[in-house]
Amino acid sequence: MARIKRSSGPTMHDVAAAAGVSQATVSLVLNSASGARFSEDTRQRVKDAVQQLGYRTNAHAKTLREGVSGIIGFVGDAVATTPFAGKIIEGAQERAWEDGLLLLTMNTGGDKALEAASLDSMLSYKVAGVVYAAMYHRRLEVPKALAGVPSVVLNSQDRDRRLPSVAPDEELGGYAATRRLLQAGHERVGMINIETLESGLPAAVGRYAGYVKAMTEAGLPVRPELVRFGSGNELDGFTHGTELLSAGDPPTAIFCANDRTAWGAYQAATELHISIPRDVSIIGFDNQETLAQHLRPGLTTLELPFVEMGRRAVDLILQGAEPDGRVEFMTCPLIERNSVTHPKEKQ
Repeated sequence: MARIKRSSGPTMHDVAAAAGVSQATVSLVLNSASGARFSEDTRQRVKDAVQQLGYRTNAHAKTLREGVSGIIGFVGDAVATTPFAGKIIEGAQERAWEDGLLLLTMNTGGDKALEAASLDSMLSYKVAGVVYAAMYHRRLEVPKALAGVPSVVLNSQDRDRRLPSVAPDEELGGYAATRRLLQAGHERVGMINIETLESGLPAAVGRYAGYVKAMTEAGLPVRPELVRFGSGNELDGFTHGTELLSAGDPPTAIFCANDRTAWGAYQAATELHISIPRDVSIIGFDNQETLAQHLRPGLTTLELPFVEMGRRAVDLILQGAEPDGRVEFMTCPLIERNSVTHPKEKQ
């Protein structure tokens, strides 16, 4: 039986002939070689020939030649399967593509054996760097294998402060959320947190610190009876929301440290026949797309800047990602909807 000979496709020699330039010129244009000077007309002729012929560079040969591939690895514990965190990948992929690089993504589900195998495979491909991402903001132990390649911890922090990290500015976010309620005229502002302060969870500690800072700046006391510590779920939002709203002197506004907690607080208000925002204003945190915009009224909340964080992580890798342990905190923008207004007595 005769073997079918596969076509190898157009070569760099074919591109050079079509563009009317030397093969060396094609190579220099395609690799954006520094110091190479060509007219814009020459560059455009090469690019047109590449497009017309459907020419593709030999990535394997490039890896052998330069010792690094045009790929950035992305390893996450559960990022790819989390609807509102998938934007991290979107941002990283978009930024990598702008520099002609591909993003090789692996979701490990928190399986350390799978994580080790994924990293080993990525490193064997001579990736240009690795983004090591987590589903939620925490301080984590970074695999030692990352020491040999430019790497950035994303949406978390390196516990040992070796690798650079990109994470949301939790304290500034908590401050902005509380300030929004204060600026609306509220003075009795409650908070339902997503964990205890003893947990050390950066989101819980930082968002509470921002709440305290805003209240203190406004000359208002932080009243323990207006603060609750839950677990970041709907049930805790309902339970603590019910306690706060049925008290003798209830808060006129509540800062819920995530959107699921706010959802529970909404249900508590409904059960108690309390109107949002006429009787109580509520603000959340996360801007979870599957939830915040679908509540009635729409939830005013702080957005986790996933796309921007993903882009910044790749930026740092392209810059060499020096293992200096620095942490870059990114601002969480306020997303206005309809759950915040002036307190009833000031309306």
